[in-house]
Amino acid sequence: MTSISDAQPKDWKYVSEGGATIVFSYIGPANPLLDGMVLRLRKIALGEPTHGPEPDDPMIEFQKKFHLPRLESVYLDQAWLKALALDHDAERPLERRQKDQIDLTRQKGVLATDLVCGDWIAVEIKPKWAFLPSAKHLSESTRHIKTQTCRFCMHSRMRRDMGEATSVGYCPLDLFSGDSNRVKKAIYGLWDAWAASGGTVNNLKIFVDGKTIQPTEEARILASDVSVNGLSTNDIRESFASALSAFFERTPVLRLISNLQRTLDILDIEGLSQLWHNTEVSEPAYAIPSPEILRYYVLAYLLSATFKDCSLIIRLDPLRPGMPTADVGLERITVIDLDPKGIERLRKWEQMDQEIANYNAGLEPKQCIDARR
Repeated sequence: MTSISDAQPKDWKYVSEGGATIVFSYIGPANPLLDGMVLRLRKIALGEPTHGPEPDDPMIEFQKKFHLPRLESVYLDQAWLKALALDHDAERPLERRQKDQIDLTRQKGVLATDLVCGDWIAVEIKPKWAFLPSAKHLSESTRHIKTQTCRFCMHSRMRRDMGEATSVGYCPLDLFSGDSNRVKKAIYGLWDAWAASGGTVNNLKIFVDGKTIQPTEEARILASDVSVNGLSTNDIRESFASALSAFFERTPVLRLISNLQRTLDILDIEGLSQLWHNTEVSEPAYAIPSPEILRYYVLAYLLSATFKDCSLIIRLDPLRPGMPTADVGLERITVIDLDPKGIERLRKWEQMDQEIANYNAGLEPKQCIDARR
């Protein structure tokens, strides 16, 4: 396994981070191992105890089994990690610095292809849940709301009412619908939430020259020879939505993710919980499912959860408002954040599902349309 410590901490540029990982892009001297690559490091909550023996990052094992794009484990040195954290911590968003930090006890990181640094616009979208659950496995108390309002929209409404910035105008079912007007509506919703939140919602990120841009920098997604004189924010928004929707009409990726999510989660968390209970009971009145059946549905649900939480990176050419959108190759889209989910999360997910459904039961249902039903 390669060691990363030969490159200096200053040879890396902070790119972005999510709830579990932080990403740096290599900008140092020519190096055949590191050129065009990013380093992905695990984070840890402030005050959280350190971990024990460390296997490869779960994403590495997933990639080996499912032939996903190249990822490579690299050795880390604690002194090097401390220097990297010290050099770049000030570049991180304040709200992130107040919650977590690079896990300095980790001995391994992940080296991956840099998808955001280049002469293109890199758009990262976290599409979320693509379908409405079947009523068959839902309880009487949740069936009405969960078969009308999608999980993302229910959660967004709850979070909004709690004072959080959310993509409340975006519905994933529009993005996954395959209908050009609905896809464009979804992209408008993502853009509007990005703009209204100052770029803090994580369903849309835009990268230029390898760095995330803020909504106030929207003109940076235009081609260098395009004059901003006379262009409004709405012109740029329209050009962005047109370019992305045209691309999504041509790629099968959204349909594939939708198929994987819905076929791997046919019970919903409610049905899975009931199956688990029925497997454990000993009363003769029950036809007890075998542990093998439970194991199958649990693993399928966990895999579905991976696809519900994945992200897409689309590399677009710089925009030219008012001009026809040029076709870009379908290789310009990559699915990332395919980390396997652990079984220990099931109880938390069940509790969260109940909380979200109970909250929305008191609201007027939003009509989310699943085009596949």
